[in-house]
Amino acid sequence: MIDPVLLFGLALVAGAPLALSPLPTALGAALAAAALRRRAGRAALAAAALALVAGGLRARALLDDAGGLYGSAAALLHPPARCEVTGAVLSSPVVVGAAQRPAGEAPTARIDVELSGGTCGGRALPGPLRARLHGAPLDLARGDRLEVVADLAPIHLFRNEGLRDATASIARSGIVASGSIVDARRTAEGRSIGAAVDRARAAVRGRIEATFHPEAAALGRALVLGETDLAPEDQDAFRESGLAHLLAVSGTHLILAVAGFAAVARALLVRVDPIAARWDAGRITAALCVPAAWLYADFAGGGGSAMRAAAMLSCAMCARLAGLRPAGVRCFALSLAGAAAVDPLVACDLSFGLSAAATAGLLWLQRPLAALLVPGEGGRGDERADGGPLGARSSQSSPRALARKVLAPLATTLAAMFGCAPLLLMNGETFPLLGVAANVVAAPLGELAALPFCLAHAVLSWAPPVERGCALVGSGALLAVRAVARASADTGVVLRLPEPSPAQLAALAAAIALAWAAERRARRLAALAAGAAAWLLLEIVAVRAGAPRGVLRVSVLDVGQGDAILIDLPEGGAMLVDAGGFVGSPVDPGARVIRPLLRARRRARLDAVVLSHPHPDHFGGLPAVVEGVEVGELWDTGQGEAEGAGPVYAKLLSDLRRRGVPVVRPASLCGRPRALSGATVEVLAPCPDLHPDRGANDNSFVLRITHGAHAALLVGDAEHEAEEALVARYGAALRADLLKVGHHGSRTSTSPALLAAVDPAVAAVSCGVRNRFGHPSPEVLSRLSARGVAIARMDRGGALIWETDGERVRWSRPGEPPSPAPARRGAAEGTAAPGR
Repeated sequence: MIDPVLLFGLALVAGAPLALSPLPTALGAALAAAALRRRAGRAALAAAALALVAGGLRARALLDDAGGLYGSAAALLHPPARCEVTGAVLSSPVVVGAAQRPAGEAPTARIDVELSGGTCGGRALPGPLRARLHGAPLDLARGDRLEVVADLAPIHLFRNEGLRDATASIARSGIVASGSIVDARRTAEGRSIGAAVDRARAAVRGRIEATFHPEAAALGRALVLGETDLAPEDQDAFRESGLAHLLAVSGTHLILAVAGFAAVARALLVRVDPIAARWDAGRITAALCVPAAWLYADFAGGGGSAMRAAAMLSCAMCARLAGLRPAGVRCFALSLAGAAAVDPLVACDLSFGLSAAATAGLLWLQRPLAALLVPGEGGRGDERADGGPLGARSSQSSPRALARKVLAPLATTLAAMFGCAPLLLMNGETFPLLGVAANVVAAPLGELAALPFCLAHAVLSWAPPVERGCALVGSGALLAVRAVARASADTGVVLRLPEPSPAQLAALAAAIALAWAAERRARRLAALAAGAAAWLLLEIVAVRAGAPRGVLRVSVLDVGQGDAILIDLPEGGAMLVDAGGFVGSPVDPGARVIRPLLRARRRARLDAVVLSHPHPDHFGGLPAVVEGVEVGELWDTGQGEAEGAGPVYAKLLSDLRRRGVPVVRPASLCGRPRALSGATVEVLAPCPDLHPDRGANDNSFVLRITHGAHAALLVGDAEHEAEEALVARYGAALRADLLKVGHHGSRTSTSPALLAAVDPAVAAVSCGVRNRFGHPSPEVLSRLSARGVAIARMDRGGALIWETDGERVRWSRPGEPPSPAPARRGAAEGTAAPGR
């Protein structure tokens, strides 16, 4: 029979997927329940069903509350404002940006605070507001009271259909704003256990920086304190090599730390005669290990993986305290149930998910994999109750013992990697094919050398020579692990796979349940084969949804203060107009938004990439986008090359030319409509070529894209001068159902004459919640509203998806069902396109 507590815990954790993707999750849960009905009692299945529904309702309520909370913050902080407030520190200070910090500049930290009692932009703060602040002193601790002057703006959610709902992060943390500290003064110190832990973290951080090799200090902080502040090239290397878990605070770290504490505690207790004579020192040690586990998890950053491991270890210690043998599956189940009971959206925590998936892989896959790799080992009776590595027997032959020593770690690595594979695919574009080999080499260095010496270093400040020795060995081991990660990543031997859809994950869960319930090997294989077939069928569905036939789909993306428009063409092709970006922003919209969206839509090729004009908020994300896809051609006005638009633009053109991508200029595009994958694309400006007396905005590419009786007009950042020329040249032939409003809704664009000529039904305004320019202008909004035009602002509601089959038009926003949009008179009458 299947452990009912495990079913209950899994159902509670699945509440978050149910709230975010109701239909696939509900269907997958129903199929799993049908498969498990014989191996789980009716009462257990009924309890699991109630847990799933309750978890889903709780998660949905949190998401809805978070949406309202964010809306209030966006209204208060639009435009971004300087706030003079009081606050309380909520989180441990975390060092960020150390790798990019100029030499000699003092390090600073990131903290989460709850602000109250002050003003923002001259307006009174109506209630408590949680914000993430950068530039904080390192000596702060949880519970400290501050007087703060900070520049604040709402966090950017990047709400785009097909990408994960970023509202979950607000629901879990309450953080709705972020910014930088201008000035901060501590008015009272925190006195909680958390504050003491933070001061211990600060002390250990200082000793790591003082004694570790400079290139290993960030690695040491990641391993001991959970501060993932690596140099970008190291972050990429560890991710692409599959070795990121070696620097994460995982169950292995927790067990080693608590085991060391337990050994010391037991050694002391057995030497105290009154205690040793009356009580079991092992049980006392087990009782002490429970708070020690939680304290260490908090000290190590309080991540989801550490907290889940602490819960699982606490369960095992409580069993030991009660005189029972710990059961790995039951402890795992209770760790899941406890985490989901406290946080209904815990499934959205990547570190928690990877930790749980790896543990599940070890519990259920390690034994069969060990039996497969070392024939005859699968039925051994000396296996650990939790599915851990097989124990050695003295009766084994030497060849078998040697094979076990070599292959048992391989079985462990494979089991953990197989368990994590779906989550790794959801959160990365590649799967490391050499990850197993890299882990076999690096894991002993990380877990047997780096981890013990780094943990010992943390408690040896009272013995400087020994501390320096631990720092030397730990640094060497960490640098060796980094060398393995870099070497593995440099091979480029990775498997590029699309991100699993919610339906595919539901099918996978149902297939695993069927295989789990099967009593015969043949039935297990049949269940897994059926799951693979369902996965492939759903992949075909996802490919067709990503490239719909007979439909022109224009997605005006939410990339912050910038433009990015992905266009799916009627015969399956695609084009991208701009890719966002903004000077000084640490977020690359190409990597953060557009590449994940292309991956979700199964897009490996763009027929055309259009740079409307050479400003960073339009080309900043392009390098990251074109790096991962095939590009048919680049449309560029040429003004950036003629006048110099900076190194990012120059490198973009250089890289594309080196790949053999044609760079097409206005002279080759103007004057004749181009048929592109079933749509008609017309370049209306700058024609016949650049206007030398105009700036880059008024030299923007203006595109009219038509399918059947309907059209979209994209005007880049064209301002009044360019608009007047367009109206004078084309007049009513500019008509379109969708207008991408010029220059982010600035008052210098979208003149009454242009609106009269275009007569749109829907206007998309590509502005960000953090823009300080007052976009969109109230004048523009008033003109649009006066004409009855539906306004879709990217800073309010996220991306716009507008599509037409040539006869009907509909549009939608993320999380909303599609709505039919009325066609304007020009489109309905089939007005002739310009140039015909």
